[in-house]
Amino acid sequence: MSGGSRSSDAVAAPAIRLRTELPGPKSRALLAERRRWVSAGVSEARHGIFFERAEGARLTDVDGNVFLDFSGGIGCMNAGHGAPRVLDRVREQLDRLQHACFMVAPYEPYVALARTLCRIAPIAGETRAALFNSGAEAVENAVKIARRATGRPAVLAFDPGFHGRTLLALSLTSKTTPYRDGFGPFAPEVYRFPVPDLLRRPREISEEAFIARGVAEMSRFLSSNVNPASVACAVIEPVLGEGGFIVPPRAFLLEVGRLCREHGIVLVADEIQTGFGRTGTMFACEWAGLEPDLVCMAKSLANGFPLSAVVGRAALMDAVQPGGLGGTFGGNPVACAAALGAIETLEREELPRRAAAIGAVVAGRFAGFAERFPFVGEARGVGAMRALELVRDRATLAPDKERTERVLALAASRGLLILSAGLHGNVIRTLMPLVASDAEVAEGLAVLDSCLADVAAERAVP
Repeated sequence: MSGGSRSSDAVAAPAIRLRTELPGPKSRALLAERRRWVSAGVSEARHGIFFERAEGARLTDVDGNVFLDFSGGIGCMNAGHGAPRVLDRVREQLDRLQHACFMVAPYEPYVALARTLCRIAPIAGETRAALFNSGAEAVENAVKIARRATGRPAVLAFDPGFHGRTLLALSLTSKTTPYRDGFGPFAPEVYRFPVPDLLRRPREISEEAFIARGVAEMSRFLSSNVNPASVACAVIEPVLGEGGFIVPPRAFLLEVGRLCREHGIVLVADEIQTGFGRTGTMFACEWAGLEPDLVCMAKSLANGFPLSAVVGRAALMDAVQPGGLGGTFGGNPVACAAALGAIETLEREELPRRAAAIGAVVAGRFAGFAERFPFVGEARGVGAMRALELVRDRATLAPDKERTERVLALAASRGLLILSAGLHGNVIRTLMPLVASDAEVAEGLAVLDSCLADVAAERAVP
């Protein structure tokens, strides 16, 4: 197993080993080169540390410091860094065929992966798959498929969703800064509806009444903003990723599904971050009880190799004219081999079940943080997809991005890489590889605990 033993070991050496100041001298030199040669439009990691190798749930930087990775390449490494089945298949495929373009000189790994994805996708009946390069491409092609199959132009999306940085995907995305600023005009016929956020419901309204109101407002939205007969598809994340790990109420998700069926709208599940075991099931739709028509996949699909997919009902997928889907690099044979190895790892090592176990531990610790620290507005999530939302006070729930940034910076200085999320950058999220051992999870949570405590003490000083 790439991540080592999962059981706790009382005498196990700490995973984190810091040997130099951070960032170290080699990282500082690379940071200067990065600022000289890389566009300022590419986000710069807040810590300034450069990495050169990884294994399991551990990252080693160019100066030899070892970190725990609770970011997983933004959710791409569910099967772990250096997963043996992934790398073995990649090496074997590299010796055979590096690239040919499936539409010109087809090869077996594309077909094998398509067959596997159709087997595991949370869609009943006959399905088909098409392979692309990135999550944004998967989303854009899902919309193309839905429009071609239905003959309708409009797309329904949900706030605060994130679906990518290309034009149509960005048109579906909620967050303005930094994603949308200055990049308009955006694609037309996109309508966005807010997901009920239970944290921010009026306190005089019960959760059940708030959800019911959201359901009713969505029906009214389809009457007042766009004719359902003109909507090709509804694109939704079963758990919102970049939007802040907000968990839509199941009743709301099921109502989205019902409205789609009622009006002939194609239901597209964006499982790019939630998929491949992260939420405790292979796909979050299974947890939610939602059956989509099309599923978008990427990130941990190929365990960090650039690959994405749309899997869907055969009648929809086959409605597109030949040549309407594809791309030069889509379904590259090496990436396909990596995906086959990643799925084999997830299934044989029962990593979705492991995600549920990790999630239970994290949920318990996060609930404790919420009790101890008044600036934790909410602890939430599903499976190993967990989050803390930091606020200035619990009365107003005003986002506290400054404190969040301080916590993350402290964590990096202590050997833990962890990410923020949310419209206001005030949500701390966990995306550790699912092969992380019990000891590694505990060590990472202890570091986060110390960072929260120290930031609380800083603010307490007059």
